[in-house]
Amino acid sequence: MPSRAAGRAPSGRIAVYPGSFDPITNGHLDILERALGLFDRVIVALAKNVRKEPLFTLDERVRMIAASVGREPRLEIDAFEGLLVDYARRRQARALIRGLRAIADFEYEFQFAHMNRHLAPDIETVFLMTSEDSFYVSSSLVKEVSAMGGAVTDLVPAAVGQALKKKFKKKFKNKPSSVR
Repeated sequence: MPSRAAGRAPSGRIAVYPGSFDPITNGHLDILERALGLFDRVIVALAKNVRKEPLFTLDERVRMIAASVGREPRLEIDAFEGLLVDYARRRQARALIRGLRAIADFEYEFQFAHMNRHLAPDIETVFLMTSEDSFYVSSSLVKEVSAMGGAVTDLVPAAVGQALKKKFKKKFKNKPSSVR
């Protein structure tokens, strides 16, 4: 699996920010920036979600995240399969970062956090509320709007906007500027 900081020795308070990030949005970046304010290191862990078929490959998602976050030495981009808590233990992380947008997110995340607590009582889940600018944005919604030719440039990093445009270019070949 790809890792942007392979071989780096763990140090300090480490958190894992898991997700499919298909694609990463400005809301994800907001949560990530705030997590870096709380932890010494944050690992963005791309999860292989067995319930979802991703639009972007794992390598494409790693590249988009790397292009979106720049060269932050306290940030690592990695990928994993299996139980999140097992991955967090292997990486010596003490916390899982989860973003919340709405009440529906909380209900799902609450169950998820309790199951992780049952499996690994030594790993905490830290919930961060998304910013007011991003509370309605999800990767799924961004993909859907992009697929229909809608503008999402203010919702995603530039690299993601370009990647979405390229993915959906064939669909809108008669309207090259419709996917923004």
